[in-house]
Amino acid sequence: MNQNLPEAFEAKMRNLLGGEYDSYINCFDEPRHYGLRVNTAKISVEDFLKIAPWPLDPVPWIHNGFYYDGEACQPAKHPYYFAGLYYLQEPSAMTPADRLPVEPGDRVLDVCAAPGGKATELGARLQGAGVLAANDLSSSRAKGLLKNLELFGIGNMLVLSEEPGKLVPYFSEYFDKILIDAPCSGEGMFRKDRKMIRAWEEHGPEYFAKIQKSIITQAAQMLRPGGMMLYSTCTFSPEENEQTIEYLLEQYPQFHVCEIEGYEGFASGMPEVTASGNEELRKTVRIFPHRMKGEGHFLALLQKGEGEGHAGRLSSSGRGKKLPEELEEFLKDIDREMDPDRIDIRGDKVYYMPAGIPSLKGIRFLRTGLLMGELKKNRFEPSQALAMNLKMEEYRRILNLSVSDDRVIKYLKGETIDVEDLVSSREKGWYLVCVDGYPLGFGKLVNQMLKNKYLPGWRWQSS
Repeated sequence: MNQNLPEAFEAKMRNLLGGEYDSYINCFDEPRHYGLRVNTAKISVEDFLKIAPWPLDPVPWIHNGFYYDGEACQPAKHPYYFAGLYYLQEPSAMTPADRLPVEPGDRVLDVCAAPGGKATELGARLQGAGVLAANDLSSSRAKGLLKNLELFGIGNMLVLSEEPGKLVPYFSEYFDKILIDAPCSGEGMFRKDRKMIRAWEEHGPEYFAKIQKSIITQAAQMLRPGGMMLYSTCTFSPEENEQTIEYLLEQYPQFHVCEIEGYEGFASGMPEVTASGNEELRKTVRIFPHRMKGEGHFLALLQKGEGEGHAGRLSSSGRGKKLPEELEEFLKDIDREMDPDRIDIRGDKVYYMPAGIPSLKGIRFLRTGLLMGELKKNRFEPSQALAMNLKMEEYRRILNLSVSDDRVIKYLKGETIDVEDLVSSREKGWYLVCVDGYPLGFGKLVNQMLKNKYLPGWRWQSS
């Protein structure tokens, strides 16, 4: 079958793949693969499989990744999606965040983070400790990134919208782990999305290689000595892959390439496509769609050599002030230890800040920390982000609905719901609405009717 691929691309792939070229071309006739990744910050893989509404097959190299039938089911139209229990992500694209060894308490940067597929996994792995800085140059894309992080219940985050070089003075040698899923020519996505071919013809590998070299060297300056950085693309181009890593190693010789946990379908990196022929590049990984059930990708895991590092500049707290009475009253209903010094009130908005972040004065950000809610006249109104960050057992007043209860969809559509059968007392106030034990949002009880406070921009769309 003629794939209408650019001749220059075909010639390059023949050269790159040799005897495997025909297998690669034939895979264009195969259907794409649909993937779902479980949010382990909210639910274990084992517990999710007990309640999964559709058949799932494991993605064998991702512990919390699964294939689903994209023709037969619609996971984005299920209440569990609105509860943030999973993220829909192409299977190969799950690999970079999975192979960066993030641990709770780490300071982590996702340099090119929108729409959030990798950032949500990095945030989940932190388990509420440390900080995730998720950056995207496009402010419109960063808004989608923020929504996905809030949906996942990530609170210890910064959502930034800057050119990476602008971040260097604020975060010099600050991060323990950095992920760069670099903007690229997208050759690995040609099978999944034919529009990428036209984009490739407009901006090919040479255009992106310059951007990638700039980003990777800027990120190198923000990584602490001993820290780890994972660079990935969804392209096959040597200029954007091995040659970019070769450039980093020349500019920053304190970096070395680390082994990546393997899988039988992974192909080794190709030192032969670089000028230096550096054998370290063989430790990088190429993912080809004819070798495994996923689209094309490249990964390189790097470590910065030990040396004299310094922590990022810490902002002075200045937050040990007495909290407003209405906020104090609301916090009595939350069963979680919270440090009052980390509660930051700006205007009428209340935030819970990650510990030890530098001053961000002078850079663009969409969010710092967890937006807890707003102070209104004589009352506190909790946010959607707080609802998603809480676990059901951490809040005193709960309305827990079964997934089969038609009030779940009514709530997600923003409608008022009758909860007389669920409320034993007539206690007014804020209730956390859950589906099968997982929070969806808040509502306010008035006369056995729940006044819906589900965020308008998140509501269920019928179409």
